[in-house]
Amino acid sequence: MQLPPLNALRAFEATARLMSLSKAGDELHVTHAAISHQIKHLETWLGRKLLQKSGRGVALTAAGGEYYRAVSGSLAAIAHATGNMRRDHNMRAITVGCIPSIASRWLVPALPSFQESDPDLDVRIVYARAEERFDDESLDVLITMGEDLSGGRESRLLFSRRNQPVASGHYLAKRNWTIDDVSLAGADLLHDESADGWKEWFRKAGQKAPEPLRGPIFQDFNMLATAVVAGHGVALCPVEVFRREIERGDLLVLSDIATAENQGYYVISNSWAKKPVRRFIDWFMTECGSGA
Repeated sequence: MQLPPLNALRAFEATARLMSLSKAGDELHVTHAAISHQIKHLETWLGRKLLQKSGRGVALTAAGGEYYRAVSGSLAAIAHATGNMRRDHNMRAITVGCIPSIASRWLVPALPSFQESDPDLDVRIVYARAEERFDDESLDVLITMGEDLSGGRESRLLFSRRNQPVASGHYLAKRNWTIDDVSLAGADLLHDESADGWKEWFRKAGQKAPEPLRGPIFQDFNMLATAVVAGHGVALCPVEVFRREIERGDLLVLSDIATAENQGYYVISNSWAKKPVRRFIDWFMTECGSGA
């Protein structure tokens, strides 16, 4: 098997992907000059020109583009296989990315029961942003909003995102309201990231939204949750995620009208996930009442 110099190949792949010698050097932790030297070495070895100057940057030649398309997938496959090999060695630990709203209410409180049932498997919990997508080079499981329809992925529905108006009994008492005579148009509305959620709810309810639509906006959903439980006002919350707060009476559902019924929170993994990963997913689905 005749292979090109691998350091030079890595330098070329990074440069072609980033279209920058400097950025490739930063990624590979070497100098701009070292990247340039490695690419010239590869061009000499191949006998073909791969890169050419383009303004202040670089561009692929026709041969360079053809070669990049051929080798980039192979290098990605090597990186993928290496990551799996490193993680799968004895599979003594799994890494789970989880958005805070699910982690704080469901995953972290229940984790000791999983550790009791599977004491030889360590679980590493890392923060996941709502927009983050599953990356099997860094995660074994991702718990987030929205499913992943990519090939080779498995997405299992954990909770519906069905949002309904909720408030604490303390807030209703403060306003001298009962659950049957709440006036949402006159309520202190709490917003998650923007006022769009409440605009959609009033539209679905066939009611005129207050103008202007006032109230504090919380960038972090856990801050919104803290505010509504503390009695600061009324919020649109995913009632399945807040099932325990509702069952305890900490929060009261004020209307059957809902938004985001077709959205959900999912547990995502590779479809070929190892047995320890599947044990964790099955346990968490059962813990959340979503079935095994």
